[in-house]
Amino acid sequence: MTDGSRLIAVLGAGAWGTALANLAAHDGTKVLLWARDPDHAAAMAARRRNQKHLPDVPLAGSLEPTSDLTAIASADLILAAVPAQALRGVMECAAPHIAAKVPVIICAKGIERASGLFLSDVLAQILPDNPPVILSGPSFALDVGKGLPTAITLAAKDGALAEALGQRLAVPWVRFYHSTDVRGVEIGGAAKNVLAIAAGIAAGRGLGASACAALIARGFAELSRFGAAFGAEPSTLMGLSGLGDLVLTCGSAQSRNYAFGLALGRGTPMDEAMASGGLVEGAFTCAVLVSLAQSKGVDMPIASAVDAVLSQKLSIAEAIGALLARPAKPERLS
Repeated sequence: MTDGSRLIAVLGAGAWGTALANLAAHDGTKVLLWARDPDHAAAMAARRRNQKHLPDVPLAGSLEPTSDLTAIASADLILAAVPAQALRGVMECAAPHIAAKVPVIICAKGIERASGLFLSDVLAQILPDNPPVILSGPSFALDVGKGLPTAITLAAKDGALAEALGQRLAVPWVRFYHSTDVRGVEIGGAAKNVLAIAAGIAAGRGLGASACAALIARGFAELSRFGAAFGAEPSTLMGLSGLGDLVLTCGSAQSRNYAFGLALGRGTPMDEAMASGGLVEGAFTCAVLVSLAQSKGVDMPIASAVDAVLSQKLSIAEAIGALLARPAKPERLS
């Protein structure tokens, strides 16, 4: 058992937030799991499970669901597990109840569409006195919730802080690595969602395993070029939060982004595909990712093709044809 005076607050009671809250509470640490909807919080408290988002995983005994943001005031660690595009709004509401210097771990993967800001920069605008930490890596909520082996990266400008938080959250089935490359870790998490949509489309169109493997490899080249342009370390992009997460999400229907692309590739109308699979972060990140790439002169043909499909500028067949018609050139990551 840990010190009973310590409190961790997890903002966002979706599948990922619930899995992380359970992880944090595994040793008896008191954890608040905040849900925006009071009825959702009450249902979790009564049933001791998140029937809506993670029904197969019972809630830990020291986990307390709540819809009251004032309850987080005494927390000495915050995990923000809300969607990327909702991060600003939630953190603006939560900010008055978060003490100065309390670390905030951002658990979403994306880029703010309205501003073009990375999520660590969004948080810095709202809570300039609270160190932002990025959590990313190849991890599905259900795997973490069921206690299946997983490895994740925590990144903070202060490497000692990232290491200490990894030690604090460590459980026997999750290994935390630490990094000081905040930008690299959040770029990997954001870009791979867009590329996973492309992989899903390819699979849904029946393009074959060879095409899907090529797409992952060339998608990683795009991710690497983008990362280099924005100051990411190459070793970070080769690690868990880059290549590792890309491989996971480009090959499993557990990934909402891949499942969304799969549905599109099979001919499902876009609104229906979007509605059936839950939140698709890559669909909201795609346009801003491509825009940022263009601002730095970074060539991202696969991401651009996904953006053209989602914005209905090209059909899937036209986007595939355009990619295959690109001039031959030497293979390189840069």
